[in-house]
Amino acid sequence: MSAWLFQDHRQKQKMGDKCPWSVGWVDPEGKRKSKRIGSQSAAEKYARKMEGQLAAGVYEATSSASWAKFMDDYEAKALATMGTSSRDATQSAINHFERIINPAKMKGITSRTFAQYVATRRTEPRCRPRKCKAKSKRKAGSSEPVSVATINKELRHLRAVVRKAHRWGYLTRIPEIDFLKEPGRLPTYVTPEHFAKLYQQCDSARWPDEQPFTPGDWWRGLLMTAFMTGWRIGSLMALRWQDVDLEAGTALSRAADNKGKRDQLTPLHPTVIQHLRRLKSFGQLVFPWNHTHRALFDEFIDLQRQAKVQAVGPKGHYGFHDLRRAFATMNAGTLSPDALQALMQHKDYQTTQRYINMARQLNPAVAELYVPSVAVAVG
Repeated sequence: MSAWLFQDHRQKQKMGDKCPWSVGWVDPEGKRKSKRIGSQSAAEKYARKMEGQLAAGVYEATSSASWAKFMDDYEAKALATMGTSSRDATQSAINHFERIINPAKMKGITSRTFAQYVATRRTEPRCRPRKCKAKSKRKAGSSEPVSVATINKELRHLRAVVRKAHRWGYLTRIPEIDFLKEPGRLPTYVTPEHFAKLYQQCDSARWPDEQPFTPGDWWRGLLMTAFMTGWRIGSLMALRWQDVDLEAGTALSRAADNKGKRDQLTPLHPTVIQHLRRLKSFGQLVFPWNHTHRALFDEFIDLQRQAKVQAVGPKGHYGFHDLRRAFATMNAGTLSPDALQALMQHKDYQTTQRYINMARQLNPAVAELYVPSVAVAVG
């Protein structure tokens, strides 16, 4: 395939030698394309560039590449490098997108495609029946529609996917995605009173079983560590004993296991160390879990139900991230912004600032690093 130079004959008659040069070519679909460049030397350079793209197949990739081909590339180069939680969330969004849109060619993915996705997703039930080996008290399905927050979360992951497609040459332009408006609401966090009730109810937990310690000790250790470190649940569940020094009072969060993608050594409060000693075993993980990922969240919700704890908000229950918000809320008034940023493993200070603003909004009254009252009686 070749490109050619030309000048508009009408402009040539008017402008003479000052008439700008243009480049023409035929794209892989047989359509004639052209672009006005300016000087003859610049046009010759652009023509060589277009010929190179056409010869290398790069131009074709942006117009007729298939979704399947892109996904093979994306799974190998992008998904494989993500952390577990990010990978699962991205894959879930992709699965919904493929189920609803059934994309074939990359060039067919436009802003209208995402508008169709949102319109369909809003009519679907929130929970679909699922097969799970672990028993759960939660209902398998729900007639409630998918929440706006869930749809927007999926759109954020899909936006990252199409941006990568554009960067790799699979899309000529990034489609505009219209997010749904979410109603503003006060952020939730596990209050000290609710934490105490959850802590006292831990002995009613059923899982994890078949461990050298009781489920109650496991949950007390997890809740106390989460409440007093602010670590994300993914980092806690990936924590290994080889990265914990109970004598020095430190825990190392590995880059592969945290959102910040960097190793970070965190000092542990004596109360946390006290709880972790009860879980010391010959196993690899500090918090071994021999059930499904979904069962972990279900068990946490069941624990709240038995403790008669109910969170403020539409969900009516706490998530593990609410323990992280509790850490920020209880300590934002006593720790420096730099210290809080380091402990919460934020790469960007703006993220830490949002937690500080939230803490000011909730107006906690603390004088030092918060230790739940239930920990005082632990011997």
